[in-house]
Amino acid sequence: MNILMIGSGGREHALIKALLKSPRLTKLYCAPGNGGISRDAECVDIPVMDKAAMVSFAKENNIDLAFVAPDDPLADGMVDAFEQEGIRAFGPNKAAAIIEASKVFSKNLMKKYGIPTAKYEAFDNSADALAYVRDNGLEQVVVKADGLALGKGVLIAQTMQEAEQAIKTIMEDKKFGESGNKVVIEEFLTGPEVSVLSFTDGKTVCPMVSSKDHKRALDGDKGLNTGGMGTISPNPYYTDELADECMETIFKPTIKAMELEGRPFKGCLYFGLMMTPNGPKVIEYNARFGDPEAQVVLPRLKTDLLDIVDAVIDGELDKLNIEWEDCCSACVVMASGGYPGSYKKGVEIFGLDENGQVDGAVVYHAGTKYEDGKFYTNGGRVLGITAKGKTLDEALDKAYAAVEKISFDGAHYRRDIGRTK
Repeated sequence: MNILMIGSGGREHALIKALLKSPRLTKLYCAPGNGGISRDAECVDIPVMDKAAMVSFAKENNIDLAFVAPDDPLADGMVDAFEQEGIRAFGPNKAAAIIEASKVFSKNLMKKYGIPTAKYEAFDNSADALAYVRDNGLEQVVVKADGLALGKGVLIAQTMQEAEQAIKTIMEDKKFGESGNKVVIEEFLTGPEVSVLSFTDGKTVCPMVSSKDHKRALDGDKGLNTGGMGTISPNPYYTDELADECMETIFKPTIKAMELEGRPFKGCLYFGLMMTPNGPKVIEYNARFGDPEAQVVLPRLKTDLLDIVDAVIDGELDKLNIEWEDCCSACVVMASGGYPGSYKKGVEIFGLDENGQVDGAVVYHAGTKYEDGKFYTNGGRVLGITAKGKTLDEALDKAYAAVEKISFDGAHYRRDIGRTK
């Protein structure tokens, strides 16, 4: 098969590494890709949102499968564009991708179908949102931009003043652009967070192994929310009993709800969960593989990813037994100094051999470029260093040992991945 991967980050590199294991793979392209991806696939310089150019390239190069990995092109209907031209594509269509593209839609869906989530109200102007916070004396709340914001459009407030500031930041200052035209204000839930990615063909849902993301920029879960500073798998808080409960109260009902809404979801649906004292609840849905969750989940996959992709597209997931490696994995993200705020690009990276590998670990490239035989930084999150082990400690030790071999000016990473509650 000739495959076109769409995207340019660590998630896409993890998917490419998984696809490279398939004996059915003939040729692998990535648009636009990055420095590390260019060592594993042929990179094509097409902007990630250019549907017409993507479809045109696919037709000219006999692409058998387009894999649409990021949220923005999914929300914009890139899968629809491929399907209209008779090209097989992995990912939800535009109608289904709204489950991530609009927080208001997803919250209303959960309310309508009784899927457990935080209590909330939605607002399309700041005056009403501010009045709601003040009139109800709300302090601990979560304020979310309605639309896509690179995983950063969520502000957690501990006081009424912080809640008011969060509303102004999103709705008036437009920190996240048009995504902040509407907001959702949620009750503040407590408990361990769990990420569960799942394959679904619109009827059957097959959860993948669980993971735990570390969103805050600094050790001790302090600092600003980021796109994710590291992950571990499995999530130590996610027991078999909780997995069974989530299957019956969240996973199956969500797939059924989308079908009933005339928006059947085919692809990878990400469940962001919180294990509250009152049971598991949904914090958010994503319409694609999480980043950096993919970097710890996919290395544990034993089944050929292409076989799973075919089963999802053909609606035959119930006929496939997906197998996972019984081990632990850990990913430590090396970011540019200043991330998630402003940061420099074009800083040379040392300690990577020509394949971007180090002993005992896999290096997934997120924000890199490759020029004249050298790697340079080209984004906020630069690398995801992943390792597997029989135990979590073994996986973490390997990952951190690999991190120490890699350096670039201003490199920032958390030293407590897998160690926080």
